[in-house]
Amino acid sequence: MIAPLKLTLLWKSTIKTRTLTSIQDITRSDWNGLLPARDHKAYHPFTDWDFLHALEISGSVGEAAGWIPCHLWIEAEDGTPQACAPLYIKTHSMGEYVFDHAWADASERAGLPYYPKLQGAIPFTPATGPRLIANSPEAMSSLIQAMKNMCLQYNMSGIHVTFLEDTLQNDLIKHGFLARTDRQFHFINREYENFDAFLASLTSRKRKKIKSERRRARENITITRLRGNDIKPEHWDAFFKFYLDTSQKKWGQAYLTRAFFDAIHIHLRDQVLLVIAYEDNIPIAGALNFIGGDVLYGRHWGACKHIPFLHFELCYYQAIEAGIEMGLARVEAGAQGEHKLARGYEPVPTYSAHYLTHEGLSSAVENFLSHERRAIDRNIKILDSYTPFKKGNEE
Repeated sequence: MIAPLKLTLLWKSTIKTRTLTSIQDITRSDWNGLLPARDHKAYHPFTDWDFLHALEISGSVGEAAGWIPCHLWIEAEDGTPQACAPLYIKTHSMGEYVFDHAWADASERAGLPYYPKLQGAIPFTPATGPRLIANSPEAMSSLIQAMKNMCLQYNMSGIHVTFLEDTLQNDLIKHGFLARTDRQFHFINREYENFDAFLASLTSRKRKKIKSERRRARENITITRLRGNDIKPEHWDAFFKFYLDTSQKKWGQAYLTRAFFDAIHIHLRDQVLLVIAYEDNIPIAGALNFIGGDVLYGRHWGACKHIPFLHFELCYYQAIEAGIEMGLARVEAGAQGEHKLARGYEPVPTYSAHYLTHEGLSSAVENFLSHERRAIDRNIKILDSYTPFKKGNEE
């Protein structure tokens, strides 16, 4: 067990910084008080105290999982909250979706321990959102410096802040971090009145393909979208079975425990959209989404029976339809998946920032990242030319 870190920022005597070895070390009201309210368009469910708490109390994160909480908290001398950051000490690189395994291998071959490292992320959640939260530029600078101090005090190889907003990436670059980009596929809601209006924006061939896929997926299948109090324990029982089956096939393990979904149900069910498919009144597949202020986040899916195109229906088309109905600006469908392009999801860049303490390793990674950024930029431009929209409708 790594001992708790307690710091007082000597360069800024009017504020105090400490680490939280559990999110329970700070109150829900204090933590969430630094975030947009749940009814605000900028609300992000994964930085919510209740989401982070659900990960911890369920055992989904912790020392055994290799995700050791060490959240940073900054307050004024009178106790007024100034800044916070969800942080984890990592002993591996699993569950991050920004892959640094090659960096770790190179570091270890050079005789430089790569683990532990400090991860600024939401575990198992490749969704862009706030990673360092501060109510002033001064507090943000203090937060960044506190991360670097923590890295040095624990003798960690570096700091990795992933799926952050591009403005934060720019701030971190000024503090010696390296910039990395990748790409995902998001549905952009151009104020469509309904799903048919979205289809009307596509070329005839793509429109017919989507209609055919939806028709085939829903043959003898009933699909239900559940939110809030409509979600019952039996729905979570069914979904967890799907989640386990698919996770074990895809990754060899399931990151989230059953208790995580119970905790989410208690405190965040109004931010959940659960899509369940039934055959003869028996649940056979499901997709879990979280609702942000202006975004629907597709997170997990699973099925106990293979039905052609059912994955596309539950994860992509149902999400688009729901997002339009709720008037949300976009749907984020998670990591990877060029197949999303033909189904109305467009390539967008994602960002991360990396601080490596060893100068030689940092220089090598910086050289790699400069080439990777150009390749990602080219890839997005090429993929943009293959979107399924009619010419002139992309704008």
